[in-house]
Amino acid sequence: MGEQPVFSLKAHVFQIDPATKRNWIPASKHAVTVSFFYDAGRSVYRIISVGGTKAIINSTITPNMTFTKTSQKFGQWADSRANTVYGLGFATEQQLQQFSEQFKEFKEAARLVRDKSQEKFELLSPGLNISSPQVNTVLSEDRQSPPVLGVNGSSEDKLFRSKSADMEESTEKEQMRKMLSEGSICERNSDAELFSLRDSNTKLVAALHEANSSIDQWKKLLAEIILFLM
Repeated sequence: MGEQPVFSLKAHVFQIDPATKRNWIPASKHAVTVSFFYDAGRSVYRIISVGGTKAIINSTITPNMTFTKTSQKFGQWADSRANTVYGLGFATEQQLQQFSEQFKEFKEAARLVRDKSQEKFELLSPGLNISSPQVNTVLSEDRQSPPVLGVNGSSEDKLFRSKSADMEESTEKEQMRKMLSEGSICERNSDAELFSLRDSNTKLVAALHEANSSIDQWKKLLAEIILFLM
């Protein structure tokens, strides 16, 4: 059905000057209809007033709002959602009183709606209450009941240590194989170097023999030449 007007009267509408927060600025040139509307679907009350083609008041009543009578024919309330303060000037003191009473009534209705919503939320969400005895019991059991271990540790610890030992033994074997392999390589390299040295020594001895033979031949040739010259 939407919103329906539940109470209406005429008043001059003002809004607080946003610059000074002290002076009033007229929102209408003359008295306009100011109405309380009720939305049954959302259980919400609003104050609405239209000046010309635009809404000059659109204020949802909340439990925290307060309507204050500042004179015999003038009253005001602050709306944090709209970030302004509304003021109403009435033709008679009686109209101001009627508006003030309606405001208090609908404010109380808004408070009841809020309280019921909170109660429903708490009933539908009991698990969110972390101070419940059941939760505290579980928490205390978790704090006071450490995991049970055997004399030599749990089976998981034993398995972990066994795997660790196997890994260490495997690592040691691998290192030993590597060292033996490196030793074999060094040994082969040493044999090759020794063989190369022996071969070089043999070649050097042969070269010396050849050199000595050449010297002997030169000596004989030189002796023959000297004898020939004599």
